[in-house]
Amino acid sequence: GGSPMPLPTIRACLDTWPDVDFYQVYGMTEMSGVFSVLGPADHRDVEHPERLVSAGRPLPGVTVKVVDPEGKTVAPGEVGEFWTQSQQHMLGYWDKPQETAETLVGDDWLRTGDAGHMDADGYLFISDRVKDMIITGGENVYPVEVERVVIEHDAVADVAVIGVPDTKWGESVKAVIVLSPGAEVTEDELVAHCRARLAGYKVPKSVDIVTDLPRNSTGKILKREIRKEFWEGRTLHT
Repeated sequence: GGSPMPLPTIRACLDTWPDVDFYQVYGMTEMSGVFSVLGPADHRDVEHPERLVSAGRPLPGVTVKVVDPEGKTVAPGEVGEFWTQSQQHMLGYWDKPQETAETLVGDDWLRTGDAGHMDADGYLFISDRVKDMIITGGENVYPVEVERVVIEHDAVADVAVIGVPDTKWGESVKAVIVLSPGAEVTEDELVAHCRARLAGYKVPKSVDIVTDLPRNSTGKILKREIRKEFWEGRTLHT
């Protein structure tokens, strides 16, 4: 949980268990659980393989829109923040009026804090958490997109992509990786792997190899802990 499943993993599961019905769901506590589902029929839809990495479509009774930083709805395919509206979302955070006011906005819309896009058929594609977005040279980079490419390399067992201070670009893209058992890879090799699959500004400018990545009790990678040593004494964009 916590991020989209890598496409190679999805395909491997479908090939290994062809008779199993797979579901991918998107939800959050503030929405009382799941509010968008990619069901078995979508997993078997050979005409739209790109939907395998989507979060499906909103459930009945849930409205989702994608907005820009000013709260204006963007066109299909354009990345923005997901806002939801339904009878199932929270009334507010207990004893936290400021956080409630920042999350419930406008005409009873709930800001998810997730960035992504919606296609013309209403399928949701999650890019990343808004707060994890990297701004490098004025371009927005969503770490999950880079992580999906990095993890495809056979030598990589785990990865977190973060933005680190850069005097020229404001931030630069850094990949922090855990190697697969017995594997080796150089920074140049991994950068070349990414350059063949990503736009130039999304390619990691540096790679760190670590033994493990910090996680919370639910298994989510704690990127703020990874960023801490690089941003100490500096201000991260908001």
